[in-house]
Amino acid sequence: MTSHPVFLYILIFGKYFAPGRAQNAPCDLGYFPCGNTTKCLPQQLQCNGVDDCENHVDEDNCGDINGWSTQFDRYYGNNYKMTSLYPSIVAETSECLVGSAPMQCICQGLELECDEINLRAVPSVSSNVTFMSLRRNLIRKLPPNVFKRYHGLQTLCLQNNKIRSVSVYAFRGLYSLTKLYLSHNRITLLKPGVFEDLHRLEWLVLMNNILTRLPDKSLCQHMPRLHWLNLSYNPIQTIQANQFDNLIKLKSLSLEGIEISNIQQRMFRPLMNLSYIYFKRFQYCGYAPHVRICKPNTDGLSSLEDLLASIIQRVFVWVVSAVTCFGNIFVICMRPYIRSENKLHAMSIISLCCADCLMGIYLFVIGAFDLKFRGEYNKHAQLWMESIHCQLLGSLAILSTEVSVLLLTFLTLEKYICIVYPFRCLRPGKCRTITVLILIWIIGVIVAFIPLSNKEFFKNYYGTNGVCFPLHSEDAESTGAQIYSVAIFLGINLAAFIIIVFSYGSMFYSIHQSAITANEIRNQVKKEMILAKRFFFIVFTDALCWIPIFILKFLSLLQVEIPGTITSWVVIFILPINSALNPILYTLTTRPFKEMIHQFWYNYRQRRSIDSKRSQKTYAPSFIWVEMWPMQEMPTELMEPVLFADSSELSLISQSTKLNSYS
Repeated sequence: MTSHPVFLYILIFGKYFAPGRAQNAPCDLGYFPCGNTTKCLPQQLQCNGVDDCENHVDEDNCGDINGWSTQFDRYYGNNYKMTSLYPSIVAETSECLVGSAPMQCICQGLELECDEINLRAVPSVSSNVTFMSLRRNLIRKLPPNVFKRYHGLQTLCLQNNKIRSVSVYAFRGLYSLTKLYLSHNRITLLKPGVFEDLHRLEWLVLMNNILTRLPDKSLCQHMPRLHWLNLSYNPIQTIQANQFDNLIKLKSLSLEGIEISNIQQRMFRPLMNLSYIYFKRFQYCGYAPHVRICKPNTDGLSSLEDLLASIIQRVFVWVVSAVTCFGNIFVICMRPYIRSENKLHAMSIISLCCADCLMGIYLFVIGAFDLKFRGEYNKHAQLWMESIHCQLLGSLAILSTEVSVLLLTFLTLEKYICIVYPFRCLRPGKCRTITVLILIWIIGVIVAFIPLSNKEFFKNYYGTNGVCFPLHSEDAESTGAQIYSVAIFLGINLAAFIIIVFSYGSMFYSIHQSAITANEIRNQVKKEMILAKRFFFIVFTDALCWIPIFILKFLSLLQVEIPGTITSWVVIFILPINSALNPILYTLTTRPFKEMIHQFWYNYRQRRSIDSKRSQKTYAPSFIWVEMWPMQEMPTELMEPVLFADSSELSLISQSTKLNSYS
């Protein structure tokens, strides 16, 4: 007879623990186990209306599919009306059944709404109240035993007050409470045991407070029935590994907006019934692999599976990398074959190509790591973003960006001085030009590698995303890192962009005015149109590259939430524009390069038609051209000696010559 109870206990324990073992069954990232079976399915099949698991596990508990605990809190905080939530109850009990309540409160049945009446303390009402809403008041603290007599209270709404202090005995006596809302307050500390009497609590919402840490002991150890826990958007830095051990029935856990520096699988392993979890970073999902749905599953740039989530991003990275590297290397190799009257200008162009080539290398390495992590990126995401490889790669991108910006500014100022002030000895000589170029590279190296010098001050400056580029500030950044980032993007780069736009505008205006003064409008109109087009494309590509970055940086200062998809478009699609187009704008479309190509083609055709004796000489030596307008296209009046009536005509011709040498 004694064997039957033993056998019964074995069945009960076996049935109770079987799902737990099944949920611990190994499933790949992005997949979930089908209850007590060994079958794993993609998380996209959750709550899609189809019984994919064949035991309805994937279609159970689908209420929180979009984070409805958060949505419900917002609903309570903004639009709650008892008549809309409980129409049947209100219809049956329209009269007030609460014995005593403040005059300004709305009472219907056993429910009391005291919202937005400037309460500075919790009011004293009849003990039979079951629902109490004290939202949007001026309550600053919850003293001991303030709710002790409300044994029948089931829902307590205290959000959107100014609560800072919560006594450890504040919620004593609330034995029937099932929902507690403390969101959007100023709570800095919750002491152990503060929720000791809340044995029936199912919902606890603490989002948008200023909690910096949780108690060493489990905050919710006395809440065995807790189903929904919302700790989102608190400045919590670390969470105890055993913080959630007692929450065996928890279904939804919201940790959005929290940077968990010590995150580990041990934190979430005891949560056997957890179906939904919400993090700040999608990389954290790898620490809760047994959860049915984990969000976010992407940051707009990377996903659980891939460093570059979109096939368009992956293709574009390789294409832009190839175009940028090939274009700049080609220009570097071909520049020595162009005999220029301005060797210093050519030296600056080669330096610019070297800087832009670094951007191509950066994109190439990003593409290579995307291939390496393909299909399992989330397993490596956190380590990758904290690795020295990511830090050096981010430094390389910033080095390329800043050196390119400074060189473009230097080239623009050089053109500006030569065209607007042609008779002043303001052009830098060889020694000065070399000094400026070396100084620009030194500044670029310093700007790029300073964030690596002090980890505590800058934190993980380059590791805020999978592509290791610090585009905009985040909450996790230190104040110093935010100031530094603003100084680069809205300081150096914005100032450089303004200088470039102003200089090209002044150059065009100066040439236009000189043409009018010299009465050569007819001959100058065509040249001005060509000049205007070139200036327009140079300024337009700079604007196309930098204006979106300036806007994003400015919005981040205003604490506007920037979707990750926009970030990915800027980093992958917009940022490399200048690096890819600079060889075209500054070399491949210039007249000297075109003439060199024409001469090469001419000589090639001449060689094809040469006779067998090969004694006939070619038309001209190849690959040696003066970097200026072809002589046959020069106006005849500029080729013959002329006495100039005034200095304006001389200024115009000088400006034309200088301009041609830079075209």
